[in-house]
Amino acid sequence: MCGIVGWVNLKDNIRDNVKVIEEMRDTLEFRGPDSYGIECYTHALLGHRRLAIVDPTGGLQPMNKVIGDQKYTIVYNGELYNTEEVRAELLQKGYTFKSYSDTEVLLTAFIEYGKDCVNYINGIYAFGVWDEHKQELFLGRDPLGVKPLFYAFKDNSLVFGSEIKAILKHPSIEPIVDKEGLLELMSLGPQRKLGGGIFKEIKEIPPAYYLVFNENGIQLKEYWKLEAKEHEEDLEVTTSYLRDLLVDAIEGQLVSDVPVCTFLSGGLDSSFISHVTSQSFKRENKGNLHTFSVDYTDNDKFFKTSEFQPNSDAYWVVKMTEYLKSDHHNIVLDNEELAYCLKQATIGCDLPLMADIDSSLYLFAKEVRKYATVALSGECADEVFGGYPWYTKNYDKIEIFPWADSVSYRKSILSNNLKSLPIEEYVKQMCSDSIAKVPKLAGESKKDSLMREMYYLNIKWFMVTLLNRKDRMTMANSLEVRVPFADKRLVEYAFNIPADMKLLNGREKGLLREAMRTILPDEIIDRKKSPYPKTHNPLYTETVKGMLKNIINKPNARILDIIDKGEIENIINTNGESFTKPWFGQLMTGPQVMAYLVQLDTWINEYNIKFELD
Repeated sequence: MCGIVGWVNLKDNIRDNVKVIEEMRDTLEFRGPDSYGIECYTHALLGHRRLAIVDPTGGLQPMNKVIGDQKYTIVYNGELYNTEEVRAELLQKGYTFKSYSDTEVLLTAFIEYGKDCVNYINGIYAFGVWDEHKQELFLGRDPLGVKPLFYAFKDNSLVFGSEIKAILKHPSIEPIVDKEGLLELMSLGPQRKLGGGIFKEIKEIPPAYYLVFNENGIQLKEYWKLEAKEHEEDLEVTTSYLRDLLVDAIEGQLVSDVPVCTFLSGGLDSSFISHVTSQSFKRENKGNLHTFSVDYTDNDKFFKTSEFQPNSDAYWVVKMTEYLKSDHHNIVLDNEELAYCLKQATIGCDLPLMADIDSSLYLFAKEVRKYATVALSGECADEVFGGYPWYTKNYDKIEIFPWADSVSYRKSILSNNLKSLPIEEYVKQMCSDSIAKVPKLAGESKKDSLMREMYYLNIKWFMVTLLNRKDRMTMANSLEVRVPFADKRLVEYAFNIPADMKLLNGREKGLLREAMRTILPDEIIDRKKSPYPKTHNPLYTETVKGMLKNIINKPNARILDIIDKGEIENIINTNGESFTKPWFGQLMTGPQVMAYLVQLDTWINEYNIKFELD
């Protein structure tokens, strides 16, 4: 993967502002440590940092292509999984290629198909193409939001980048957060509304959208949507097709000129990915697969079961590594280091995100990167196939995100001048607006209608948040992580599978279990879903408690401009137990809430946030 930046101003000559684009580009050095470049035009500057995965010499960027008297330049972050199919079609149309990289295929596809190129490609991507002849910029982001892409428009300039930090490096863009941005942060965080960037001047291109900037202004258009269709296949055909589609998605994401590994928790999703990858390695004589799991010092002594985390991974990881005969690496993280890494995690995200769920992935990825450059992960299976507890609960009507039980408490921790923020109303409105967009079939059952709504909310909100975390924490360590369950074809197919079939036998991911039953051990198939592991060690709680106490006791602590000191003291004094519901999702309970507040303070100070709250 890579990091991309750009600056386009159609009115002023910006060619000599090379220093600015270099500084923007180099904020993303960790996303692309292998090579870098810039391309300069009178009205456009493009920059790129590269993590070389395929065709290390032929895929250098920014990449130019000249057709007749027209010149095109691309900066691209991502991976295409149907490169050769698209290349073959373009060869038939008379195009030639100088490399075997997917970058040149994508650029050539844009030259041939224009804006419609996104309908011909399958992969994870965020890219920009400057058309010098038309004086036009095109920005595109993959359908499910695996790769990030932010932009800002100010003083006739459109500035874009893979991460917020790159845009903030531009001299015109300030780290301002107004009341709307704070409402979004404190009501929805760590998720963001689609297209939102929290910062007043920064937006994000939503998943499945492209942006065109030319003399007519900015056009933002959605190019891919889920479609409601009748599911006509029976259970046998569905499981067979689903299994084949999964295998194809996984094998398609193994293309790499650098070492590939898998994350392995002993759960259904990572186990299947690891199995398919291991089998592929054996067929191609690539040697043993390296698998990686994460745990925490003494976690076995302190683990507590819950509705969301019914069991720990350790036993199941051993079962699968024995089954796979993989070269396994169990990464055990230090609890104090986990807390101290909250700062790096916040800077990696450019926002407070998911507390130690961030810092643990950051430290885990740091260790994995010592062995491999590419990893495959089971992320997204729960959203696509109904793995979360809220999929099996009975709802009469969905009025609020099912992972947002803490909205009433969120309001209580705000400082007195902000308690009027309409937090609950805002969250309900965001949820309602999304549900209104859900495609449905006339006459379908209420159960299937509710399943479509739940599916849509998970794909558009919860999954994107987890993908943001995955991208920032792994790319902060120059590790590319691919997510086969986020294959567009899988998502389209699963959307139309009836609720009773998707939750076969009344179980979360029931259909997915059935599709894998002849391939994985029954113990793994029947294991109850457990999320990404978190630490249960009281040492971690004590560490973040001490960090938070030090923060609020500082003179002029800026976090107290927005958070009530008495509420923070209550959280500290109860070891977080005063916070009874997860702040977000399944894992962010008491210790994680304290860690989130540490992240919030870090963000305010490291980014010198300017609040405009009047």
